[in-house]
Amino acid sequence: MGMLASLIAGLASGETAAAIRRARTAAIVYGLAISVALCGLGFLVGAAYIWTASRYGSLAAALGFGAGFLLLAGLILLIFQISAGSRARRRVQQRNADMKAIGITAALAVLPALLKGKGGLGVILGPAVALAAYAIYRENVKPDDPEEDERK
Repeated sequence: MGMLASLIAGLASGETAAAIRRARTAAIVYGLAISVALCGLGFLVGAAYIWTASRYGSLAAALGFGAGFLLLAGLILLIFQISAGSRARRRVQQRNADMKAIGITAALAVLPALLKGKGGLGVILGPAVALAAYAIYRENVKPDDPEEDERK
């Protein structure tokens, strides 16, 4: 409830509108900076091409720059594909954590209603005792050891 109240207070005070204005201004400034940086990079590539063309000839320079940029594109795609597995694992872990948090939140939200209902504490304690008993059972039962079976 406290977070909702602070959100409503932020909306009422105009703080949210100010934050949106700051974010929009920052996006415009970063967009302009990226545009200018790309122009500078373009001129540097052009200068490198002119220097290479004067030294090795325009055909050799064009072939070299074309091959270099294709190689760079291939490396970027290769690195992206190699890192795809770790990104997928991270997404699965995040999704599992989110689902666990949603489950805990839902259980905590339903808990007061279950305690007040007809079943009362038995509705909650029954499954909890069953889970605890299963955990104790799993801890005390050793899995079959195939190496031990071969020695007999």
